[in-house]
Amino acid sequence: MSAVLLGKKLGMTSIFDETGEQIPCTVVEAGPCTVVQVKTKENDGYDALQIGYDEVPGKKVTRPLQGHFKKVNVKTTRRLEEIRIEDDGSDKKVGDTIDVSIFEVGDSVSVTGLTKGKGFQGAVKRHGFAGGVRTHGQSDRLRAPGSVGSSSYPSRVFKGMKMAGRMGGKKLTVRNLKIVKIIPESNLVLIKGAVPGSINGLVRITKK
Repeated sequence: MSAVLLGKKLGMTSIFDETGEQIPCTVVEAGPCTVVQVKTKENDGYDALQIGYDEVPGKKVTRPLQGHFKKVNVKTTRRLEEIRIEDDGSDKKVGDTIDVSIFEVGDSVSVTGLTKGKGFQGAVKRHGFAGGVRTHGQSDRLRAPGSVGSSSYPSRVFKGMKMAGRMGGKKLTVRNLKIVKIIPESNLVLIKGAVPGSINGLVRITKK
């Protein structure tokens, strides 16, 4: 089973290692997560654990979810995710808790989150275009994308052309990040480098 934990991005800071080198890192409040459902091949067609994170009052979730939590006598959570397991390779049961103890300092992890939404942006910001020339009398082409297609043939813009459009707000996974510090009493994990998402955004940490 992959070691997976849901968490909340709290922001960035930096720490110093034993050699005095400054390490920029992201602080994530990871877990604790509760096992809400155990799925098996016999009943569901595959083996998986459904885990919940971020406890909330029952009225803050839909009626069907209220019944789902009440049926297994587990506290209501804002988030639900599945962890695929192989051949029932987990000893976890409904109601069990998963916390930062599944990680160790030095572990290599992948972090998945929703990137910051930037709204509708032009080609210079969205794709890193250079823009037009700054001299020789140009007046309105400084941040223009330039030509996007041919004239008589094929008389259309090719699919996938880099143009202005909605930027950010997409699911992104950053791989091969390193855990540099764990504070178990506060459920905090410090991960070297940046992870996707805004402050208080949900992230999923997967141990390789």
